[in-house]
Amino acid sequence: MIIDAQTDAFLEMLAAQRGAAQNTVTAYSADLQDFKRYMTARGGALSELPAAALSDYVALLAKSGASARTQARRLSTLRQFFLFLVREGALSTNPVADISMPKLARSLPRYLSEGELEGLFRAAAVWPGPAGLRASAGLEILYSTGLRVSELLALPLTSLSTDASHLIVKGKGGRERVVPLSSAAKAAALRLRQSFKEQVRYLFPGRDGRSAMTRQGFALLIKQLAVRANIDPVRLSPHVLRHSFASHLLARGADIRSVQKLLGHADISTTQIYTHVLAERLEELVRDHHPLSEGSKCD
Repeated sequence: MIIDAQTDAFLEMLAAQRGAAQNTVTAYSADLQDFKRYMTARGGALSELPAAALSDYVALLAKSGASARTQARRLSTLRQFFLFLVREGALSTNPVADISMPKLARSLPRYLSEGELEGLFRAAAVWPGPAGLRASAGLEILYSTGLRVSELLALPLTSLSTDASHLIVKGKGGRERVVPLSSAAKAAALRLRQSFKEQVRYLFPGRDGRSAMTRQGFALLIKQLAVRANIDPVRLSPHVLRHSFASHLLARGADIRSVQKLLGHADISTTQIYTHVLAERLEELVRDHHPLSEGSKCD
């Protein structure tokens, strides 16, 4: 089946040309395997696949209880895979091109209050030992830069010099961006670096010292920090810290284009999930300053 012959090439292209993270490549692979099972049960050849069969596949996903988000992700994977096959000359047309994406409910990003962040910083500061140093440095860097956790864990030890005021980060698609590093974040990172008793490659090394700390390991560290700060660990994740960074910047008057650059979003529409913060801020401005508002003071 052509899906077996081309899947590896497609996944290699994602990693090599687009700089996709391993977790992303794994997710694409799982989506394609699911579609392969559907094709095997259907008994048709991929080269003769009609668009109606793709619609049947999406309908089958919905019938099996898959969420609209899962359906959209699977369809997006197939759209990119078939486009790759067309470009490679394995198919003449993309059978997914005209299939509409399922409508997704717009969900607001979860973030913590500034007071809750202060509690996390206090808890990290008094957490003794290597775990406390990692938690403190990770918290400081994530909240002061808005990095993705994959970008944080990929930071080499050499990315931090004693006079570093910025970090050069390689994000999605291999795109590099420069993010400012606060003095507190730099100090916490330097304390972490100085604690290493053996040579390591990454600022957040794994147990063997040669590879980076895993996303799961870092997420567990953050959950443990939440418990120490009396915050429900379900509410805290590395991505919640990224959302908090963006939400707090906008709430304090930053413009959305600057936040887009700091977050490494290729498209401004991705950053616009934070417009609820701007709406709340505008409502507050009207409430506090409009002459007909109850909260304002008129002469």
